[in-house]
Amino acid sequence: MTDAKKIVTRFAPSPTGFLHIGGARTALFNWAFARHHGGMFLLRIEDTDRARSTQEAIDAIIDGMAWLGLEADGQVFYQRANAPRHVEIVEQLLAAGKAYKCFCTQNEVEAMREKARAEGKPPRYDGTWRDRNPSDAPADAPFVVRFKAPQSGETIIDDAVQGQVTTANEQFDDLILLRSDGTPTYMLSVVVDDHDMGVTHIIRGDDHLTNAARQAQIYAGLDWDIPQFAHIPLIHGADGAKLSKRHGALGVEAYRDMGYVPEAIRNYLARLGWSHGDDEVFTTAQLIEWFGLEAIGKSPARFDTEKLDNVNAQHLNMADDATLVTETIALNGALADFEAQLTAAMPLLKDRATRLPDLAADAAFLAAKRPITVDDKLQKHLNEENLPHLDALAQKLENLGDWSRDAIESLIKAYMVANDLKMGKLLPVFRAALVGSSQSPGIFDVLALLDKTEALARLNDQITG
Repeated sequence: MTDAKKIVTRFAPSPTGFLHIGGARTALFNWAFARHHGGMFLLRIEDTDRARSTQEAIDAIIDGMAWLGLEADGQVFYQRANAPRHVEIVEQLLAAGKAYKCFCTQNEVEAMREKARAEGKPPRYDGTWRDRNPSDAPADAPFVVRFKAPQSGETIIDDAVQGQVTTANEQFDDLILLRSDGTPTYMLSVVVDDHDMGVTHIIRGDDHLTNAARQAQIYAGLDWDIPQFAHIPLIHGADGAKLSKRHGALGVEAYRDMGYVPEAIRNYLARLGWSHGDDEVFTTAQLIEWFGLEAIGKSPARFDTEKLDNVNAQHLNMADDATLVTETIALNGALADFEAQLTAAMPLLKDRATRLPDLAADAAFLAAKRPITVDDKLQKHLNEENLPHLDALAQKLENLGDWSRDAIESLIKAYMVANDLKMGKLLPVFRAALVGSSQSPGIFDVLALLDKTEALARLNDQITG
């Protein structure tokens, strides 16, 4: 049990797939709220669906949260392991007359629903066994245990995001707590686990809003305090439709593999439904400082890959150079032998990059092998008209004592002025000879970052070609 005065949140995914982007945002909101208040953030794996739950999915959820930096406090809870406790609570409700055994067959229940549909009523169980004595049932007949839901009045949820949500109790039938095979249902297990874990705030998607009243009734039936509910709107695609894979609703690991950094994902997900003034890009420390349920909107947020790219680019620009050097070498191992030059280049590289692979692509020229392979787009610039200029400049560069970007730029620009040449004329020639493609920083930077001997050798390879 947890100190009731301490704020405790939880993320409770079902391990039937990877940690998708909507689940990641739910985890983030719970984590940020707990961190803001100095509370606890717990992880519970709701693995009661044995047919669909997999260890692979459990590992993916835990790994995804670790990559996002959303480490839970304490151990990971597994709902299935708590099944004996769930059954114990059902027995407690039976003893208190707040639940009962229902011996109706599946066919009988379906007949009740068909009858209700025919009468224009909601299809539901009609309470046949609500007040009957279990001794009326045949010996050893299978049964489920149902909760005695209140049949009159209202159930009111004071939701921190949605406001007051009122539901007439007559809309509820008596939900099943324990199946005929003795396994507890989701609705009961969630209530028991949240109570036993000391959860004070349940922050989850508003697709669970219809469950809140049901769960509140179970809390009341057990004389337990009801946690503060906060149901957050779901994420939609940029077109306003329900988020799907075509919008970019992938698993967290896919965003990692595409080269997004966790700081940017946290930042972007936080802005999907929550805001702090006009702040669009912020640090995780600022998120923790600012986060509150009162700033969560009621309308669905829209997932926009272009905005995510923009946020990621800004976080790359703010990132530590040494960390990015390590990430870049991990993507292109050939750059390990050029770490010093890569470190010197990183301020330029990260200013141009949107995702991590952009860094590796832009830095690839450092480790390129001679002779440089020139792509078709640039090959045309290495012609009889341009090569003499390249030769003349290579000779001047060979005599340059100060191998710095500014000195290189001054020399080349002076030559262009003296020969009435424009930048668009010569720079593609240099790019072809030094890089072989258009994927690199500016040519003056490329020359300065390359060892002088290497740079001149690349130029001469094309001159003498």
